Amino acid sequence: MSKRPKLEGFSIPRPTSYNFERSQPVQRLYRPTDDPDLDDIAFSDDAPSDAPAGTAVDGKAEHDEEIDPLDAFMAEIQEEIRAPPPPPKAEALRRADSGDDEDDPVESFLRAKKDAGLTLAADAMRAGYDSDEEVYAAAKAVDAGMMEYDSDDNPIVVDKKTIEPIPALDHSTIEYDTFTKDFYEEKPSISGMSDQEVADYMKSLAIRVSGFDVPRPIKNFEDCGFPVPLMNAIAKQAYQKPTTIQCQALPIVLSGRDIIGIAKTGSGKTAAFVLPMIVHIMDQPELEKEEGPIGVICAPTRELAHQIYLEAKKFAKPYNLRVAAVYGGVSKFDQFKELKAGCEVVIATPGRLIDLLKMKALKMFRATYLVLDEADRMFDLGFEPQIRSIVGQIRPGRQTLLFSATMPYKVERLAREILTDPIRVTVGQVGGANEDIKQVVNVIPSDAEKMPWLLEKLPGMIDDGDVLVFASKKARVDEIERELNQRGFRIAALHGDKDQASRMETLQKFKSGTYHVLVATDVAARGLDIKSIKTVVNFDIAKEMDMHIHRIGRTGRAGDKDGTAYTLITQKEARFAGELVQSLIAAGQDVPNELMDLAMKVS
Repeated sequence: MSKRPKLEGFSIPRPTSYNFERSQPVQRLYRPTDDPDLDDIAFSDDAPSDAPAGTAVDGKAEHDEEIDPLDAFMAEIQEEIRAPPPPPKAEALRRADSGDDEDDPVESFLRAKKDAGLTLAADAMRAGYDSDEEVYAAAKAVDAGMMEYDSDDNPIVVDKKTIEPIPALDHSTIEYDTFTKDFYEEKPSISGMSDQEVADYMKSLAIRVSGFDVPRPIKNFEDCGFPVPLMNAIAKQAYQKPTTIQCQALPIVLSGRDIIGIAKTGSGKTAAFVLPMIVHIMDQPELEKEEGPIGVICAPTRELAHQIYLEAKKFAKPYNLRVAAVYGGVSKFDQFKELKAGCEVVIATPGRLIDLLKMKALKMFRATYLVLDEADRMFDLGFEPQIRSIVGQIRPGRQTLLFSATMPYKVERLAREILTDPIRVTVGQVGGANEDIKQVVNVIPSDAEKMPWLLEKLPGMIDDGDVLVFASKKARVDEIERELNQRGFRIAALHGDKDQASRMETLQKFKSGTYHVLVATDVAARGLDIKSIKTVVNFDIAKEMDMHIHRIGRTGRAGDKDGTAYTLITQKEARFAGELVQSLIAAGQDVPNELMDLAMKVS
C-alpha cells in the first residue's frame, strides 16, 4: 500500500495518558439480540453465526464457483417483476375506500401501543420495511390497499418481510493493519488555562462531560491544528468559530476517543464528525483496487444521509477523497458500480448499506472510523439489528462516534455496548428545544381557522426568509399546496408519494430560491439543513414532543438566532398542550395564557 503524504500539523502524534491498548473492547460477535420490542422480526435460522475460519482480509479467498452477487441481484429483480402482486387485504381496502381520517379502533390501538413506549414507525420497521427506502418504493401499494401511512409518513405495513442479518465476523481470525487515532496536540492557549478557567468556560458553553482523560474544549478552529487546505475549506463555508458541540467534540475525536455527543438540533454536529474524519483518513495508506471505505457514516433517513453527503463533499474535495451516498430511491446498480470503483467515505442508511454489503459491493476491512448520526431515531425506527450487523463487519479497534439530539436510556445502554470507553458530551438540556429559536404558540378554536391564519401571516414570514410548513397528513400537504398556489405563492410540497427524483428536485429548487415555501410531512423533519429557512409553521401539531423539537429545529441552524417557529393548536389538543408548556418553559420561552388554560384541562 502506498502511504499518503503526511498532513501538515499531524506528523507527530502527541503523548497521551490514554492507553488505547488497555482500552480495546472485549471480543464480541455482534448479532441481533432478543428484544420484546422487535419480536415481530423474522430472522433466518440458517444464517451462520461466525465467518468461516481463516477469513482473509482482502476477501480473495472466495470460492470461484460462487454466484456473482450482481447477477443474483438482477435475477431477483426479474423474479419480482414476474411475480403477481399479492391481493389487497379486505380491511386495508375498507380503510382506503372510506377516506375517513378520523380515529378508528385500529388507530386507537396503535396509539395505545405508542403510549406504552412503542412508535408507529417501530411497528413498520418490525415488519421489515426501511423508512429510508421502502416508504417511497412502496407508495404505489397504498393505491392497491396493501398498506397505509400514519401521520408521520411512516408505513403501517400489512405484510411482513424477513430481515436477514449479515453473518458476524470473527475478528480474531483477521490480521488487521495498525492505524493512528490520536492527532491532537493542545495549543498553548488551551493548555495554559487553569482548571477554574476551563470550568468557567465549559459552564458558559453549557457543556457537561463524563468520562476520563477528557480533552479541554477549544475556542477557535485554529486550536485543532487543522492543515491549511482544510482550514481554507472551513473558511470557504463561512464558519467563523466552532459551535458549542464542536468546541468539545473536535478535540475529543481528534484525540482518537469514542464519543456520545448529545446536542440540540441545528448545533453543527455534522462538522464535528466530518472534519476529524478527513484528518483520520489522510493519515492512512491510499486505497487499492476494490478497497474502502475507511469512514462509514450511518443515518436513519435518505434526507439526512444526503445532507451529510453534501457537507462531507465540501471538506473532502481539497484532498480528492471520494465520497459515496448510499440510500434508497436511487439505482442500486449505480451505487454498486460506484462502491466497486472505491471510495474513502460511505454515507448510508442502514437498510441499503446491508443490501450492498450482501452484494459484496464493498468490504469493511479498511473501515476504522464509524459514525452513527441521529442514533435515537435509528433505534426508534427499529434499525437495531441492521446497526448491530454493520458494526459486526468493522474491526473492534475502530473509532466510533454516536451523535444525537436525544438519548433515551435504552439507546445509551446499547450505544455503550458498541463504543469503547466513550466520553459523553451533553450540550444544554437533553432533548430540549433550541433556545435560539423564538417559539410562538397560537391557540385557535378549530382546524377551520388555520388556513385564514396562514394566509394572513405568510407574506410577512416570506419577507424574513424561506418558510417550512409541517402538516400531519399527505392529503393535508396537498391541500395547503393547492390553496397557496391559487393565491400566487411560490410553493412546493414534499411527502412520501413523491418519487426520489421529484423530491431531490424540489429540495434543490427550494434551496436555490425558486420556491419560498415548502410544505411537508414529518419525513422532512430529520436532518433537513437549509440555512435560508427563517420560519417553521406547525400547521398541525406533531404526534410527539421529540418530533416537535426536530421540526422547529429546521430553523435557527448552527447558532442562527433569527429563527421563529409557530405552532397552531386547537381546543381538541389539550393533551399535547401540557407537553408544549413544559418544553417552552425549559427553553426559556413565553407561555401564552391561552395555552396554559388549555393545558390545565387535562391536569
